[in-house]
Amino acid sequence: MAKVISTLFISADGVAEIDPDWHFPYFDENMGRAVGDDYDTSDVLLIGRETYDSFAGAWPDREAAGGEDAPMAKQLGDVRKVVVSRQPLEFTWRNSELLDGDLIDAVTTLKADPGVRGVLIPGSISVVQQLLAAGLVDELRLLVHPVAARKGRKLFDDGDSPYHLRVIATEAFPTGVLRVIYAPTASPAKVSYDEVKGQVPEGK
Repeated sequence: MAKVISTLFISADGVAEIDPDWHFPYFDENMGRAVGDDYDTSDVLLIGRETYDSFAGAWPDREAAGGEDAPMAKQLGDVRKVVVSRQPLEFTWRNSELLDGDLIDAVTTLKADPGVRGVLIPGSISVVQQLLAAGLVDELRLLVHPVAARKGRKLFDDGDSPYHLRVIATEAFPTGVLRVIYAPTASPAKVSYDEVKGQVPEGK
């Protein structure tokens, strides 16, 4: 079964709506390698309309320009891109298609498709939120910047119950960025204060 992986740049206070002013100062070769690793996991990109518009407005021109980022631009152009939008779209970027039908049903079908190796969701906060709520995200790959953005849309919205996560891997970059890979996990057993008070430090 194909994995669904979310990859996001995120601030220390949970903002995943990127502001170049706090994002680009921390982008280095380590972050570039991590991003490349994430894209190598999958053969389908699942993206929201705003993310698609941003990508399609930049990467085809970068590929055509043939600069140092052209190989990444070509990789993005070549991969299958499934776009989540409530409105019909006219695609100018190759290998792009509109998601057919309901998001949850479509992603469930993609996960079960033996011809799909993996599905990567870059950015696209609302798409990730819906799939988290439906239990369809297999990994959250977060590049946590050492900055409190203080404004912008957060990854985790208000809800009735918490998401419990287990850590698969961590890496600290010289810039202070932390790469953390999480997977959803079951809720731990309930524990009361009386059961943990023995762990409280003794006063001096």
